[in-house]
Amino acid sequence: MKFVTFAHAGATRIGVAVAGGVVDLAAAEPSLPRDMIAFLAAGAPAADAARRAASDAGARLPLDAVVLRAPVLRPPKFLAIGLNYADHIAEARPAGYQASEAPIFFNKQSTCVVGPGAAVHVPRVSHRLDYEGELAFVIGRRCRHVPRARAPEVVAGFTIVNDVSVRDWQRRTPTMTMGKSFDTHGPMGPWLVTPDEIGDPHALAIRTWVNGELRQDSSTEHLIHDCWAQIEHLTTAFTLEVGDVVSTGTPAGVGGAMKPPKWLVAGDRVRIEVERIGVLENPIVDEPAHTDRI
Repeated sequence: MKFVTFAHAGATRIGVAVAGGVVDLAAAEPSLPRDMIAFLAAGAPAADAARRAASDAGARLPLDAVVLRAPVLRPPKFLAIGLNYADHIAEARPAGYQASEAPIFFNKQSTCVVGPGAAVHVPRVSHRLDYEGELAFVIGRRCRHVPRARAPEVVAGFTIVNDVSVRDWQRRTPTMTMGKSFDTHGPMGPWLVTPDEIGDPHALAIRTWVNGELRQDSSTEHLIHDCWAQIEHLTTAFTLEVGDVVSTGTPAGVGGAMKPPKWLVAGDRVRIEVERIGVLENPIVDEPAHTDRI
């Protein structure tokens, strides 16, 4: 199944993506939670009810009548791994980045999350804006000390993330958090695809285009630390919670590594496609004045 968070008629709720539309779970099965995290926390009974409800034609809305949001609007944690494809390590080496035996994780603040089609801002303080097309997974069970062999049990599904990066801010500190967390710099979507529809998450084509130009073209088979290894590593230290998002790294082809660099500018469109998930596409705009909040 493909679970979505969507806006319609002034309200935001969850549904199931079907051919040409979205089944509104609030209409098809009113007993279900209307928030994705609460829905995932309800476990298999809620998923089974959603599966039955997906055939309710009376609760179906045309896709063009809704606005898809990020599947998880505000993840409890938004984690990402750096330098997880060998070809990306090679292109990042001139900037001082090197391979590490241990996975290199950083936080993206959850306030950076936006959905498919939402504008990504070129920040006022930098023009060095870059894209990173990535496979991401969402945690479906609260867990700690998860052995690799059992890691698939805690994954609710998979989605696409654009790990948008402000490169000069990213390189100012080893944590990278500031350069990875500007508002709007966490596009996610278009939906959350359940593991049964994905199969092996380590055999998916992943591609990124900017204005129709193919920039990244790889496969998740090239992940250095795969999804299950990442879960085992993270849960050694802390609890993963329902709704946590982990973005698994980007292959070579980022704009900052090109000669000369090809930074994103207002008017660009970034399109990321991951096999068996779909497409995440977002326009780039200059940061608007209304972002001032005091």
